[in-house]
Amino acid sequence: MPQMSPMLWLNLFALFLLSFFCFMILNYFILNPKKAPGTIEASLSKEKIWKW
Repeated sequence: MPQMSPMLWLNLFALFLLSFFCFMILNYFILNPKKAPGTIEASLSKEKIWKW
């Protein structure tokens, strides 16, 4: 089996790194975090009583 030259290994490594970074960036921007239910309603329903 012939060996790969170091330049080909470097190209292969760069290709895998580039694909890994693209995969991670796409996962970061595609997935929207789920907000806990009731957090917005709970903050809006509380009335602040100011005593001046």
